[in-house]
Amino acid sequence: MKCALKLGRIAGIRIRMHWTFVLLLAWVAFTESQRGSDTTAIALAVGFVLAVFFCVVLHELGHALTAKHFGVKTKAITLLPIGGVASLERMPENPREELLIAVAGPAVNVVIALLLWLVLPPLRDIPPGEFFLRITPANFFYLLTYVNMVLVVFNAIPAFPMDGGRVLRALLAFKLGRVRATQIAANLGQLLAVLFVFIGFFYNPFLILIGAFVFFSAFSENMMVQHINFLRGHSVREGMMTIYVTLAPENTVRDALDKLLMGSEHEFIVATEGQVVGVLTRSQLIQAIKNEQLHTAVSEVMSPEFTTFNVQDKLADAYSELQKNRAPLYPVLENGRLAGVINSDNINEFILVQSALVH
Repeated sequence: MKCALKLGRIAGIRIRMHWTFVLLLAWVAFTESQRGSDTTAIALAVGFVLAVFFCVVLHELGHALTAKHFGVKTKAITLLPIGGVASLERMPENPREELLIAVAGPAVNVVIALLLWLVLPPLRDIPPGEFFLRITPANFFYLLTYVNMVLVVFNAIPAFPMDGGRVLRALLAFKLGRVRATQIAANLGQLLAVLFVFIGFFYNPFLILIGAFVFFSAFSENMMVQHINFLRGHSVREGMMTIYVTLAPENTVRDALDKLLMGSEHEFIVATEGQVVGVLTRSQLIQAIKNEQLHTAVSEVMSPEFTTFNVQDKLADAYSELQKNRAPLYPVLENGRLAGVINSDNINEFILVQSALVH
């Protein structure tokens, strides 16, 4: 995720804060100042938000470490104003594994709330309404306990991308299979999202943002699973392009520009005698032109580091890789030599054809 500040690593997982999170802290400080709070009260309110999001990080670590147990890596945990996001490389298709990963996050919040409840002195009387209106040293940890309980309840909502949606899909998948389970869970999630938006118009505009996020996340999850299902049983050989334009390392930027303008290719494989040595993207080509490097060899402006696929690789795995890294073009090799190329557009065309054949 772009525009994110790196905060460090926990258990080898990068912790990042999106720049919009700073706006949340600024809004909290501004709101408190408008209420006439002094510097101490403002600092306490901001500190409470940070404490809540520390619990959110622990929640996401619950997901990440459980996923690690099943061999799934987590690229990073990113803090956003609406919560935290653990960027897992993939979600296991085994419903038992997905179920355990999904419940691990809320389980962390249950443990936090339980520990705080055990440590804090009991509230003898029901607190007055003001107890929850302003954060003070007296109610700081009581409110933190309450927030952790709310996080458990909120994440239990059966809608993607909340944990409840993944729990529902995992439970349904035991009987219905992953594809049908995803359809049901995603449709329910979108229905709840519409309800969030409707309520948000009358009570809290923040619910509109949450509703929109849930709606499109559910749609995206459903489409991803549907697409991967269409690709099952197919190899990269079936989905790759065999008609493409290559460049030699000694070709100049001017040569590449001519091929860009004469055809439909936006990216080029740089190869010599069937051996891939680099990939030249359109953005690299345009930058070279801006730098007045028209007569420079493409070997000096190309990307020498690239990922390749083998013709026998699973097309579904290639699709997942393309969705994660968004690289514009991948070389496909057979016995170490260039046999074709593959990109997102080509796989999407393959999915479209398979969908038409099924129907």
